[in-house]
Amino acid sequence: MAVESEYAIETQNLVKIYKTGKVKAVDGLNLKIKKGEIYALIGANGSGKTTSLNMITGALFPTEGEIKVLGYDIPSNRRMISNYVGVAPQDYSIFFDLSLEENVRFFSRLYGMKKAEFEPRFLELLKILRLEEKRKALAKNLSGGMKRRTSIACALIHSPKIVFFDEATVGVDPVLRTFFWEYFHDLKKTGVTLVITSHVMDEAERADRIGLMRAGKLIAEGTPEELKQKHKASTIEEIFIKLSEGEIIDE
Repeated sequence: MAVESEYAIETQNLVKIYKTGKVKAVDGLNLKIKKGEIYALIGANGSGKTTSLNMITGALFPTEGEIKVLGYDIPSNRRMISNYVGVAPQDYSIFFDLSLEENVRFFSRLYGMKKAEFEPRFLELLKILRLEEKRKALAKNLSGGMKRRTSIACALIHSPKIVFFDEATVGVDPVLRTFFWEYFHDLKKTGVTLVITSHVMDEAERADRIGLMRAGKLIAEGTPEELKQKHKASTIEEIFIKLSEGEIIDE
């Protein structure tokens, strides 16, 4: 049963230990992400960002801790929330031997969309993501940036309330990265909650709030300005470099 909350996502003491039992991929993660917020979870590769997202979406079971998404306990209610969540993973979530349209249509069926709902929504996304001329193109023949946009279209086709972008802008040029962030802010205006992981520190400047992870721990959190003031830094990258050295101290 869902509990009404101002938060889209809540985690409490979230832990993930893999079978080896030697390394905690995620170590006591506590998050509260508000509805309609753009939250950037940043950190170096291997810091625990993707593992955290996989647990929040129900793709991976936690070792310890609690997760709520839209008020529902996860992973026990992961199927119930699946129609309200979209995921654009770090690796392309598309089939290269299918066309752009066939890929997006496949995901629409997974989300239980009716045929009558698909076409207007698909045409809308094609226009927004500037893919109209590539509708019938095979995915394998698309450029890297177009593959990324196709993956995003697959995640957004069912108009989810929460969207997870795992390294959404990896491998794309600065112009396309700017376009993505403009679109992320457009989504926010419609009430969508966005959780974006990245190891590109300057991207965090465009989010509402930032969580900085290191070795599975959340070591800093706040708005970009709050963090820069607290750590006496002019950029988020300076903060990251500063906090990447020495012992991790729980505040």
